[in-house]
Parts: sequence; structure tokens; C-alpha cells
Amino acid sequence: MSRPHGTPQELERRRRQAVRAIAEGQSRQAVAAVLGVHPNSVSRWVRAARQPGGLASKPSPGPTPALSEADLRLLEILLAQGPKLHGWANELWTADRVAVVIARHFGRIDHPEHVRKILTHRLRWTRQKPRRQARERDDKEVARWVGDEFPRIVREAFARKAHPVFLDESGVFLTPTVRRTLAPRGQTPVLAAWDRRDRLSAISAITVSPVTGRPNLFFRLFPDHTHAEQVVPVLAALHRRLGPLTVVWDRGPIHDQAKLVTAWRAKHPKVVTEKVPAYAPTLNPDEGVWGWAKCGRLANLAAENTDVLWDHVMEELVTVKHSPDLLHGFLRQTKLPGLTLAA
Repeated sequence: MSRPHGTPQELERRRRQAVRAIAEGQSRQAVAAVLGVHPNSVSRWVRAARQPGGLASKPSPGPTPALSEADLRLLEILLAQGPKLHGWANELWTADRVAVVIARHFGRIDHPEHVRKILTHRLRWTRQKPRRQARERDDKEVARWVGDEFPRIVREAFARKAHPVFLDESGVFLTPTVRRTLAPRGQTPVLAAWDRRDRLSAISAITVSPVTGRPNLFFRLFPDHTHAEQVVPVLAALHRRLGPLTVVWDRGPIHDQAKLVTAWRAKHPKVVTEKVPAYAPTLNPDEGVWGWAKCGRLANLAAENTDVLWDHVMEELVTVKHSPDLLHGFLRQTKLPGLTLAA
């Protein structure tokens, strides 16, 4: 008779069932006939049951990996050098590219899907969306600002008992941000949406208490684009609610270059503004709010109109406002010194 099919756990249950039946007085031939095995197999199981763990399941170790552990370590070193060093135009690895590297250095021709399993199962790689970074960014200036300027900003703000405020503007379009979803093979979902540029704009700010270090979120929504006329009321509302402020924002013209904003700041000396380096949006934790909302919670939302979109955006921002763990996460994500301690 052929060996029964089943998982190791199922085969173990079958062996234990046979041993119990023999112990209850049934004949080995009868047990073998019921289970569809040879009587010699039943006898072997009875003998094995006398040994500790003799009936335990023993999963098959599977085939020997084509790449040894030493090969795997070498592959990690090769991949850490980056795709450009191996002849490609950018620094993004794909399963096809890694398959080429394996063929060059190990003499193996592997299917990209097999290579993908090596990357995810053995090297513990994950699927990730690349983060864009402007070529105009000055990394030395960013490092100087992070190491010198930002600690000064936090120190001076807390000395004034001022709330650090990380403020930014964003927009949400009626046309949805499309992200991958699940569907049966060959049945691509269709997302019915308006092909219009209708939008909502928002000003949001993560604030940090100089006393408790607790973060909070302040936001306002506006129809269409954000203007300087809307920035001033937001600053005024924050100032009334929190008192002294140190506002950290980007170098956009809507901020320091706008006459309305400059005139209002001149009348409110307890509101100090600081600029993050150019082309470095990831230094502002408020970017995390919109990354989480637009690319996550609001992805694939095909709203009927801007009123419906307004309700959804408002709901998600309220969720963030009442989720301290999320706000702490956005602060930590910037890796700014002093800010993580405050948070």
C-alpha cells in the first residue's frame, strides 16, 4: 500500500489513533484496514509509542537550499553595494535584477519568483514604496540644521514656555489616490470616479506642550487652494489657545514672504517662526499626518462631491487628533533630536 497523504500533524494523529485502537484490543489487521495502511506499519507505530516522542510529527525539512548560508551572506554584501554598482540606472532592487546578480556570481539561473522568495523568506526583505527626494536637497545643510539649529529651536522654545508648532498645508483631490487592493485573478477592480480637479485644502499643525511634552493636532479645512489670508487666522487661533509659539514651517511664499503673515507676526512678538531646510519635507512631522491620511485611510476614496470628501477628511483628521500614539509616531519618524525626547 502507498503511504497515506496528509500533513505531519494529520499523520501523527493517525498513528496515535492506531495505537489507542490496539490498546483497546482491536487487531492490527483490522486497524490497518480502517486506516488504509499495511499491518507492519501499525506494528512499527506500537513499538515507537514505547519511546518518548516516538509518535511525534516530523515535518519534512524540504529540499536543500540552492544558496548556502555562506552564499546568502555574500549575496547580502553584493546587494548592499546597490544596483548602480552592478550596472543599473537607479538604486532600486527588483527580483529580475537580483536574479541577474545570482547568475553572475553563483552561476545559477533562477526564476524571478524564486528569487523573490529568497529575498522575503531568507533575507527578510519587505515590499516597500520608494520615497522621493529632490535632487536640489542639500544634505550637508540638512545635517547642520538637524544637529545645530533644531536643538536650539527646541531649547529656546521651552525656555520661553512656547509650544513648538509644526505647520504645513496640504490638498485633497476629488480624483482619488489609487492604491493596490485585493481581487480575484484576472478581474481587475474598476474605481468609478470623477475626472475633475476639484479639491479641498487644509492647514494642519502638530503642537508639542512645553510642560508635558504631549502632542496635539490642530487643523482647518478650506475649499479650493490655501492662501495667506487663511494662514493668519490659523496662527491667531493657535496663539489664543496656546500662548507663545515657535512655528516651524517650510520656505514657501505663503509663509514668510506673504505681506499679511509678515504684518501679523510683527504685531505678535511671542510668535516666533523658524524655517526647515529647503526640499526637506520629512523634517516636518505634520507631513506624516497627510501621508497617513491621503495615502492610507483616504486611498481609493471616490467621493461623489467635495461635500462628501470634506466629511471623510474631517473624520480622519479627528481620528488622528485623538490618537496620541499616531502623533508620537509622526514625531519620532522625523528623528529630530530633542523632539523625540519632548514627545
